[in-house]
Amino acid sequence: MLLAIDTSAGTSVAVVDRDRGVLSEHSVEDTRRHAEVIGDLIERALRDAGISARKLSGVAVGMGPGPFTGLRVGIAAARAFAFGAGKPVVPVVSHDAVAFGRVTPVTVVTDARRREVYWSSYDSPDAAGLPRRDRGPSLAAPDEVPADRERVDARWVSAASVGLLAEALYAAGRPFAPDEPLYLRSPDVTMSTTNASGRRVT
Repeated sequence: MLLAIDTSAGTSVAVVDRDRGVLSEHSVEDTRRHAEVIGDLIERALRDAGISARKLSGVAVGMGPGPFTGLRVGIAAARAFAFGAGKPVVPVVSHDAVAFGRVTPVTVVTDARRREVYWSSYDSPDAAGLPRRDRGPSLAAPDEVPADRERVDARWVSAASVGLLAEALYAAGRPFAPDEPLYLRSPDVTMSTTNASGRRVT
């Protein structure tokens, strides 16, 4: 049983079980209120599922691609919760979660802001029903996304899909995603390299 979190677009939290499916899910599509809502969504998801932290086997988290500020909120929340509960973090590519369960080739697209999008393309699922990503994740202008497959524009990524994909990967003996966020570009805000007097600092 997993707590699942994704903040690569909106904010979504779910509790899933490999045998019983989705036990609860709460999502907010607003892409700028991740930090304000994440704690409440975690509390509501656990309460509605009737699950305490000690009953979880891990915390699945979408690693993006996604904008720096929003994505890091979910990853930090997942890591902090997992540390406090003594559970492992299970990383999943967010676009893979959107493609999970689809039976035909698709291109998954999410908003990257700055008039750009993130995209990943998928062939038909493998014999275990798992997504087969053959291109991406990549960053591009909207009109540069390949148009050779059905396009799926996701306004937010379901945490339930993140969690169910993690369960399916585990059941099939497949590796999880690397434990590194997929930002694909530099953050909007960077640390200054000069001090108040204008001298360069290192």
